[in-house]
Amino acid sequence: MRTTIGIIGGGPAGLLLARLLHRAGLDCVVLESRTRAYVEQRQRAGMLEQGTVDALRECGAADRLEVDGLVHNGIELRFDRERHHIDFPVLTGGRTVTIYAQTEIVKDLIALQLADGPQLLFEAEALAIERPESDTPVVRFVHQGREQSLTCDWVIGCDGFHGIARDTFPAAVSRTYEHDYPYSWLGVLADVPPSCEELIYARGDGGFALHSMRSPSVSRLYLQVPNDTSSDDWPDDRIWDELSARFAIDADWHLERGPITSKSVTPMRSYVHEPMRHGRLLLAGDAAHIVPPTGAKGLNLAVSDVRLLARGLIELHRTGSSQLLDRYSDLCLDRVWQAMRFSYDMTRMLHADPDGDAFEHRLQLARLRRITASRPAAAELAANYTGLPLPL
Repeated sequence: MRTTIGIIGGGPAGLLLARLLHRAGLDCVVLESRTRAYVEQRQRAGMLEQGTVDALRECGAADRLEVDGLVHNGIELRFDRERHHIDFPVLTGGRTVTIYAQTEIVKDLIALQLADGPQLLFEAEALAIERPESDTPVVRFVHQGREQSLTCDWVIGCDGFHGIARDTFPAAVSRTYEHDYPYSWLGVLADVPPSCEELIYARGDGGFALHSMRSPSVSRLYLQVPNDTSSDDWPDDRIWDELSARFAIDADWHLERGPITSKSVTPMRSYVHEPMRHGRLLLAGDAAHIVPPTGAKGLNLAVSDVRLLARGLIELHRTGSSQLLDRYSDLCLDRVWQAMRFSYDMTRMLHADPDGDAFEHRLQLARLRRITASRPAAAELAANYTGLPLPL
């Protein structure tokens, strides 16, 4: 097989990139190792920055989002049994965020690609990327029980943290930076209408809790738990009791309860691989970086990566200039590290450190009070949360 751009990974990053390239007239092939059913049911993030929504609109993939997406004008911070609203449009000049599940984005992009887009192969497992330094790198993959090869001008690794693309980079040029956090998140989906209009970030005595939603009838909630926690240790009543305690405020508000339909435990970590380009191989999304979910940056960083990457590839196609592609890694990493800083700060400010002391606790409260009492501090949080602009 031969194509201009080979994309490994059929998640939101790979599919969005394929859609942007297709609309610009560039040929590409997407290889996805999993089945279509698996990819469309894989639960992931659901909070979209303004720029992510704009990108989906730009490529014609926002019809359902416009109907079903829940636009949010801010978040609520809770601590010391108080509630404080952070108003995004007022603080950012009109920017908002939107709740729309990643599974739905993937469904929308797959439907478009299968209807009129470039080739998308499911159950096509990439085995190796050969000659990435050459003008014609090759991806070897298995599809329908037969090993095949895809010759490309460019290979894009959107294959996640456990994919093969990043491991293809020579050790001599690779640098990695990582940080593991001393706690995890227990996440649950519940068939109950949300108890709030905006997301609630709570710093309670027992630790962090987050109230989000997937739809007007489905709530998404998270609890800080010790590492190595099993969801089996948390029966439904215990989860609801702990959530109620951490969200408690001195006001007329209570947490609605309902049937919990799924539970999972997510470790918290930060990871960055530098650079994001080697020869004709480029990384995007989780293949290059992982952030703790506190700042809701994972999916949005992946989208900003592929928006920059699409611009670079389209510029090369239309003008012959590789100037933007040559800057791709540096431009992305500048934005990645800002997201890392924001996610790290949010995580450390809101979570109870199991090894922390009273001094650390008071510092956390001081940070929270600074944000809720100072417009510039609140504006800084709002600007980062709704998404920093692309660097071009």
